[in-house]
Amino acid sequence: MKMVEEGQKQPQISRERIKLEEIVEEEGEDRISALQDCLLLEILSLLPSTKDAIRTGTLSKRWKHLWMSTPTLIFKLSDDRLTQYRQIPTSRSNFVSFVDKTLTQRRQLKLNKFAVCIYYDIEIESQVKNWIRYAMSCNVEQLILELCVIGLEAKFQLDQNFFFSSNVTHLRLSGCVLNPSGAISWKNLRSLRISNEKLDEDLIENMLSGSPELETLVLKGCYGYNRVDVTSKSVKKLVFSGYFDPEDGSDYALDIIEINAPDIQSLTIQGNLWLLKVLLGNVSSLVEANLDYNYKKLGHWETTPEVAEEEMLKGLILKLGHVKELKIGVLCCEALSRLKAKGFIIPSNAKWCGSNCFRSVL
Repeated sequence: MKMVEEGQKQPQISRERIKLEEIVEEEGEDRISALQDCLLLEILSLLPSTKDAIRTGTLSKRWKHLWMSTPTLIFKLSDDRLTQYRQIPTSRSNFVSFVDKTLTQRRQLKLNKFAVCIYYDIEIESQVKNWIRYAMSCNVEQLILELCVIGLEAKFQLDQNFFFSSNVTHLRLSGCVLNPSGAISWKNLRSLRISNEKLDEDLIENMLSGSPELETLVLKGCYGYNRVDVTSKSVKKLVFSGYFDPEDGSDYALDIIEINAPDIQSLTIQGNLWLLKVLLGNVSSLVEANLDYNYKKLGHWETTPEVAEEEMLKGLILKLGHVKELKIGVLCCEALSRLKAKGFIIPSNAKWCGSNCFRSVL
């Protein structure tokens, strides 16, 4: 479902709102008014955005101010409005004004989820910081900050107090600079997803050591590091989703990523990999693994891109021979076919998750 831009008029009424209006028409206002607040707030929390929740206020008097107590706030811009958003100042200001007004009107109650998904520039830095402070003051549990920037434009600088939280359990960050001045303390964090950020080994270790309850770690399109050492015994799932260094202007693949995670039980390697290879260290506790990545054919010093791709896939499959279930996706099909043609024997734990391509490989 595409994101709904808050500062713009919608071409049609959302399906969720139509359903609610049908309920009012069929059941009558008394029936709706009889529902408990917790039930109505649960309905509002399931809507795609906060703007949809606010619009339910037109359904009946019972709903007019109910959205002010909703435990979920979602502010999103549409995926296809980047050009307009960047070129028309009113589009950006309308969205920012909408968020500011909403937070002013809403009661400062407990937040289960707070999400901001927008295109970011430095002009709205102070407003974004205020939004985050509001969410943190409401003891938010799920915090999603997807701040899209173009190229190497200035990203959002997180305040230092952001790295100290005992309430956040699920955190998703994109377009945010992680630069803590000291030790991180996310005491109850269980899921962490970081996208398109520059990281290093020390920062990764800081995040892991400061998150004693962390169970799932997702690194999507991040760069700047060569090792992922997951020494935490609480982390059971690791997703390595793409690697691309926008600061590297070389035509050759030089980066080698080594993953060492002795206690994880699930490993996924996926997305576009702009690197030389991925190596697996100690992954002895793995139960399942998923390989579905697109190996970008950059130049190589000692071999061809095709051979480098085959050697990497072969090395991963052999290293994962002990897992109960090894799923291989469609993006690895061609390399696997070439390996098979060269006499490589596919282990019995490997399963194909895609088209009929795997049948020709076996």
